[in-house]
This record gives sequence, structure tokens and C-alpha cells, in this order.
Amino acid sequence: MEYIYGALLLHAAGKEIDEDKLKKVLVEAGIGPDEARLKSLVTSLKDVNIEEVMKNAAAASVASAPASAPEKSAKKPEAKKEEEKPEANEEDAMAGLSSLFG
Repeated sequence: MEYIYGALLLHAAGKEIDEDKLKKVLVEAGIGPDEARLKSLVTSLKDVNIEEVMKNAAAASVASAPASAPEKSAKKPEAKKEEEKPEANEEDAMAGLSSLFG
């Protein structure tokens, strides 16, 4: 996530998102950047309109918000069973991230 945050920081500052600038942001934040991740992210963001993506993401989160708070009942809530979630590996996470940005 820190790579995305760095890219968004560069975008907010009006800077071009390239490998050197993103690497500098990460190093200044105390993170040892991985060259492969840098290259992958910069390549993924090359043809993406970040403003449009952020606008659509904000609209989607507002649309999915519940309309009203659920009513409280006198019954005790049932204990929920915790389901085991499969752990996603790093490659799956990067693939999902690149699909998010185009």
C-alpha cells in the first residue's frame, strides 16, 4: 500500500509519477523500495486518469452506504462464527491492484 500512497502523494503534489520520484518518496519515508514493484506500479498507472478513478471510488462508497441505521432489538445477538479467509499471495494482490487502475 505504501507504493500506492507514494504515487497518490506525487499526484497530489502535481508531479509526474515515475520510478525515480516514487523511489525517492519511499526512501524518504523510510521504506526500502523494491525495483520490480516500482516498475510494475508506474507501468500500471501510465494510462490511468487518477482523478477519474478517485471520483468514481468516492461515488461508489457513498452509493454503498446504508440508508438508515438498523433498529435495535431486545434479543441478544447470536455469536458469529469466524470464517477462515484464504491468504492472498503478493502476486494476486499486485494483479488486483493493476486491474483497479486499468
